[in-house]
Amino acid sequence: MLHIANPIYDIVFKYLMEDERIVKTLLSALLKKDVVEAEVRKHEYTNGRRDKISMFRIDFGAKVREADGSTHLVLIELQKTWLETETLRFRQYLGAQYANPDNMLKDDNPMGYGIPMVTVYLLGHKVGDIEEPVLYVQHKSYNYDGEEVTVGLPDPFVDSLVHDSIIVQIPRLHGNVNNRLEVLLSVFDQTRKDKHNRQVMNIDESEYEDDAEMMHIIHRLLAAAADAKLRQDMNVEDEYFLAIENRDTAIMQRDKLIKEQDKQIADQGKRLVDQGKRLVDQGKQIAEQDKQIAEQDKQLAEQDKQLANKDDIIISSAKIMKKNGMSIEEIAAITKLSEDEIHNL
Repeated sequence: MLHIANPIYDIVFKYLMEDERIVKTLLSALLKKDVVEAEVRKHEYTNGRRDKISMFRIDFGAKVREADGSTHLVLIELQKTWLETETLRFRQYLGAQYANPDNMLKDDNPMGYGIPMVTVYLLGHKVGDIEEPVLYVQHKSYNYDGEEVTVGLPDPFVDSLVHDSIIVQIPRLHGNVNNRLEVLLSVFDQTRKDKHNRQVMNIDESEYEDDAEMMHIIHRLLAAAADAKLRQDMNVEDEYFLAIENRDTAIMQRDKLIKEQDKQIADQGKRLVDQGKRLVDQGKQIAEQDKQIAEQDKQLAEQDKQLANKDDIIISSAKIMKKNGMSIEEIAAITKLSEDEIHNL
């Protein structure tokens, strides 16, 4: 069992990509074409500050041989990141590539066509629910009716405006070795990581003893593991990612607390709304009761008025009876008035 440096670390990956033989081997497997030449272009982008080491980027100019034997130049932008929040930076780098005048074809190019470009993303995280460890995103052309157009393509004008992408989900590798590319990527498979030291991968050399290119890669990573300067730089990356993990944990806890507080506020608001609704309903009930009482008062007043009128009629009738000579006893019996009330009429 060999203990090699973990190439997921930026410094180790950079060390690996400084070997032209490994670069050609890896790019050939990624492109599924023979890469005859490959050189690092003058702009190599790593994040210079240690607090922004989350992405590693390197550009290659590669001469690719097609099936018919012809060769042409391809610009390959390779980016590696651990974090899921790098999409904007990916797009910014792509914009810079399209705007770079050095990325135009030099020979016999009066129209100013760009060099065909392929972007490769080595991701330390999963992309949604996509289960394939390696995803090829390739552009195609269609007519208005949605039918694929192949006549006249590829075309340098079209190729200058679009690019293909290759996405490698390192967490999805999980021992998948179904083709040449996955054999090469197996050194990135984090299930091989040492239990006690994440900087080290445990590799069974016998799995690759008949594969000269893989043995070359393994020996390169073996040399990286023995390099004191590289180990020191790996320690710095570990410190950074520990800080990132602590920051993310703090953010998650803060977000959870905010979410709980928002829920409490929402619940309290709902209770206040319900209470206000009940008060409104009570107000309506009280108003209805007041209306009923007012109606009853009106009815009582009307009854009082009717009673007063009735009393006036009785008194008038009693006066007429008394005037006509009826006895007080007879008038009292008929009107129900007292004899004193009749005497006082």
